[in-house]
Amino acid sequence: MGAWICFEDETGQGLRPPKGRTWSRRGHRPQVKVHGGEHGSRVSVAGMVCYRTGERSRLIYRLHLYRRRKGERAAFTLNEYKSMLQGAHQQLPDGKIVLIWDNLGIHHSTAMRAFIDAHADWLTVFYLPAYAPDLNPAEGVWSALKRSMTNFLAADLDDLVGMVRHRLKMIQHHPHVIDGCLPPTGLTLTTTPAITN
Repeated sequence: MGAWICFEDETGQGLRPPKGRTWSRRGHRPQVKVHGGEHGSRVSVAGMVCYRTGERSRLIYRLHLYRRRKGERAAFTLNEYKSMLQGAHQQLPDGKIVLIWDNLGIHHSTAMRAFIDAHADWLTVFYLPAYAPDLNPAEGVWSALKRSMTNFLAADLDDLVGMVRHRLKMIQHHPHVIDGCLPPTGLTLTTTPAITN
């Protein structure tokens, strides 16, 4: 088809530091102070790793901030997903996308189905089997992101957002990191013709 194969997934990070990763002097319990006014705030990331033979791999992402304000949505909205897909269509050369994502409820919604059907000229969607994160190379990108933030302590949500953006841009500028997330899934961009007798 000559399309980009894109795997989509989500991750998130709050202001609490990762458990078991905070250092202190021997015999003293580590204490980490975070901004009390934003307790429970978090940044969510929806991202697509995009592959096509002969092209540099890409990472396209969107951020969603949740500050625990009244009426604020904690998760990505349908419009945010649509915006990310339309942005990918514009950014990727030729813009044809074969999208592979998980079975999140919003991915199966009637409104999302209508959006996919309305853009069938450039968007084809497949769903991963249930409970199969090992088949999604985007999981490797999230692992790399979180490892790079192990020793980072955010003072507030804006500080955290700045660090997440910075680390994701670093991954974008190193396509070999994105390439390295595909082999552990057991998937390849090349196919071997079936041998028939």
